[in-house]
Amino acid sequence: MTGESPEVIDLMGAVAEAMLAELDQLVEAMDAAVVDLTPALGTDAAIAADMSASNRANALRLLTTLTRREGGTAPIDVPPEALDIARTVARRGIEFDVIFQAYRRGQNVAWQRYMKLAAALVPASPLLMDLLNASSQRVFEYVDHVVACVLAEAQREREQVLGGALARRTETVRLILDGAPIDGSRASERLGYDLSRRHTALVLWSQPVGEAQGALESAATILARAVGARGPLTLPAGTSALWAWLGTESDVSYEAMRNALAHAQSHIRVAVGPTRPGITGFRRSHAAAVSIQRLLAGHPGGARLALYRDLEVTALTAQDPDRATEFVTSTLGTLAADTPAAARLRETLRIYLEEADNAPRTAVRLHTHRNTVLQRVARATELLGHHPGEHRLALMLALELTHQLGPRMLQ
Repeated sequence: MTGESPEVIDLMGAVAEAMLAELDQLVEAMDAAVVDLTPALGTDAAIAADMSASNRANALRLLTTLTRREGGTAPIDVPPEALDIARTVARRGIEFDVIFQAYRRGQNVAWQRYMKLAAALVPASPLLMDLLNASSQRVFEYVDHVVACVLAEAQREREQVLGGALARRTETVRLILDGAPIDGSRASERLGYDLSRRHTALVLWSQPVGEAQGALESAATILARAVGARGPLTLPAGTSALWAWLGTESDVSYEAMRNALAHAQSHIRVAVGPTRPGITGFRRSHAAAVSIQRLLAGHPGGARLALYRDLEVTALTAQDPDRATEFVTSTLGTLAADTPAAARLRETLRIYLEEADNAPRTAVRLHTHRNTVLQRVARATELLGHHPGEHRLALMLALELTHQLGPRMLQ
């Protein structure tokens, strides 16, 4: 880089430091811009996680480089997370133009924030123009280089996928999931998996996000053995997510799956669809499992094994997150506060209502005294402003949403 004065280089570093202090907000805005461009990316939790990891890694890499306040042209290293999303896009059959457009959207968001911070740091003057010109050149050089590398990696992955068994498996599964007319016997032969059986779909994912396909495959195999399935049919759904199906002659034992998951790596979580027969069941169980993973992917708490049968109503209610949050707030009032005291009252009231207002049974589940339960219920009733039985259904639903989805449902 030529023509950059020491003062401009120092100012670039100062603006980059200010942006790094707000990195979470920046990444959130970049993610939202990409989803606005391609809404389908936001509904697929695995792709959304890889996309967000790539946005964060790129922003962190570029801004950190600027904070070093080095003159000249620095070598540009492509973050591994940027290559991960390229492979995911290739594996999932998404058009490569999405990559290019996503980078431009993310770049625009970051640049708008950069200009705002620069203008706040440097008054309108020739120095500000020098700062913006030098900064834009560095930003464009970085993005252009990374986009070229990412597209090349996506093309390499696409060629590899299209040439092997994974391609045949991916194509066949896609046809089934899309509801295309397909011969069951022929599809079973191509997949090496009997589609005439009963199917339990799984979505396995890793939290935190990371390259975890080997661990996910291992976990799917452990779960298959636990329920007597011959072997799971699996398909990578991103660098940190895996789709799987277990073929059995009867319904699976969820308790056996829960016990078996204890032998898998502790960072792996699993969403389980209902057991259903035939090709239609293969597709419907998968759709259910995906809906549960999408529901829980942003919430690190909760059980490692999440069952559709337990979360179906929650998933349906939370399809519109903004309206769900508004519902929780309006139903619970001050009981929706994000505090330990409010959380304790909500959990006690939730279990109390589940146990048909039976304080002794509630006390057993909470490992506390009956009188403590009654005191908490009385306090929760006071905060609600009405007896829990007056709006029982709405109250139980709001409490279930906060229990399953945590702070994002709260005030």
